Amino acid sequence: TNPGFVVRITQAGLDYAHQQGIAVLEKELAHLKMPDISGDFRIRHVGKVRYEISRLDLRRFHLPYSRISLVPNVGLQVSISNAFAEVDGNWRVKIHFIRDHGSFDLKVENIYIKINLKLGSDTSGKPTIDTSDCSTRISKVRVHFSGKFGWLYNLFRSAIESRFRKILESKVCENVVSSVRRELQPYLQTLPVTARIDAMAGIDYSLVAPPTTTAQSLDVDLKGEFFSLAHRSAVPFPPLALAFPPDHDRMVYFGASSYFFNTAGFAYHGAGALVFEITDSLIPKDIDFHLNTSTFSAFIPQLEKMYPDMLMKFRLSASSAPFLNIGPGGLSLKPVVDIQAYAILPNSSLAPLFLLSLVSNVSAVIDVKSGHIVGSLKVGRMKLSLKHSDVGTFQVRTLQSIMNILASSILLPRLNARLDQGFPLPLPDRIQLSNILVRFHQ
Repeated sequence: TNPGFVVRITQAGLDYAHQQGIAVLEKELAHLKMPDISGDFRIRHVGKVRYEISRLDLRRFHLPYSRISLVPNVGLQVSISNAFAEVDGNWRVKIHFIRDHGSFDLKVENIYIKINLKLGSDTSGKPTIDTSDCSTRISKVRVHFSGKFGWLYNLFRSAIESRFRKILESKVCENVVSSVRRELQPYLQTLPVTARIDAMAGIDYSLVAPPTTTAQSLDVDLKGEFFSLAHRSAVPFPPLALAFPPDHDRMVYFGASSYFFNTAGFAYHGAGALVFEITDSLIPKDIDFHLNTSTFSAFIPQLEKMYPDMLMKFRLSASSAPFLNIGPGGLSLKPVVDIQAYAILPNSSLAPLFLLSLVSNVSAVIDVKSGHIVGSLKVGRMKLSLKHSDVGTFQVRTLQSIMNILASSILLPRLNARLDQGFPLPLPDRIQLSNILVRFHQ
């Protein structure tokens, strides 16, 4: 399935995310639990040496140099170099009748860690991440013992350093795998695959395929489809192939195709939201105009005879979902709106007067605020035609100025107030966007 919405994270975006992730990993590694170490070995002319290392405390674990790389068609690789750690602990040794104990400090230097991350998606369309491979190599371990018998410590120094190297290399990768599953995977799961917008509609942001990596970016294809909360029905038009522009300058790019916006029109039309009623009470006080038969009798003389001095109501409805186009100049649509006029009788019932068809060129301005796509509409030239009349024939063009007033002062402000609330972008928790630029492409 082609996506209706795509997200591209570039190397710059990954570098920023990597900084945050390494800070978390550094804290995790600083809490590594080291096991007690004990053992014995024989020394020629000396005999059996028994040692115990206990109460190990990892005081520091620093990851000063690291980078994240895109591995095309595979995933991500994190490389850490020149890391170092410091450990404190107690030691105890026994050789025949000689016993001694004390404390020690151990420095681990030149730690190299390589982590391969595999990206995928689960059955609900949420992104997944796991460690596909991890390796740790430590080239330098130095231990310093406090005590009176220097010659004694040197007997088992190399054995301790070797044991520490093997244990730490194993523990680091265990911790990395655990951190990815405990910290990173749940965080990715905060990406909303369905976002409720209001009482009528939601957006489906589920992944249509696992994320893909190229030499320059990580791309995520999302369904990008609005749906009615009351009744989700199949969209009667397919998502077209979306040609994502080859930009890589910024951290993150969001791409929304015309399918994304047109499913919004389809969902809201199906939910009955594209119906508006205009009455005299909605007309702004600063406009010297009233929605009644006396006003309209100047254009339709029969009105005053048939329904003298009665208030009127206009019911505007889209006969079909509006279809939007995106081009280099922006967003445009050409909705067809039916306008049914009624007279409000003394008993509050409605008497149909006439039915107009209105076709207009509408342009849309899109922006992003607080993680939401917001917009506003601007109406261009309107064309009116008479579809049916219950009050005889009349010149439709004489109503043009009144329709302009109703559209510009009542209908547009109501639509734009809703569009200003916006529709949420698919963002994980605690992500805020800045330095936003909106561009339009064919």
